[in-house]
Amino acid sequence: QVQPVESGGGSVQSGGSLRLSCAASGYTYSNYCMGWFRQAPGKEREGVAAIDSDGSTSYADSVKGRFTISQDNAKNTLYLKMNSLKPEDTAMYYCAAGDGAYYSGRYLEPNEYTYWGQGTQVTVSS
Repeated sequence: QVQPVESGGGSVQSGGSLRLSCAASGYTYSNYCMGWFRQAPGKEREGVAAIDSDGSTSYADSVKGRFTISQDNAKNTLYLKMNSLKPEDTAMYYCAAGDGAYYSGRYLEPNEYTYWGQGTQVTVSS
C-alpha cells in the first residue's frame, strides 16, 4: 500500500519561501509520475508541478520560475521548493503518485493519479 505523507507547510509572508516534502514508500512501478497539487477553499484541485520516473518535469504557468520539483529516489521522497510566494499560492497542498499520467502525458491532471496524501497547508500573507 502506497501512502504519500506530506510535510513542510506553514505560514509565510509574501515573497518568502517554503520547501514541501513527500515521503512515498512502497511505490514499485517502473514508470510513474509524482506530482504536487493544491486546492484553495471554494476552488477545484489544480496541478502545480509533476515529475516522472525519467526526470521530466511539468509546471503550471502560475508557478513557473518560482517553484521547483525534485525527487530523491534513494529516500523515496518528493520535494517542492517554493520561492517568491504570493498570497494566491495559499492552499492545501497535496502529493500524489501514479502511473496514469506517465502514459497519458497529462502530468497536471489530478484524475491521472491514484495515491494521495492528506495534504499540508500553505498560507501566504501579504
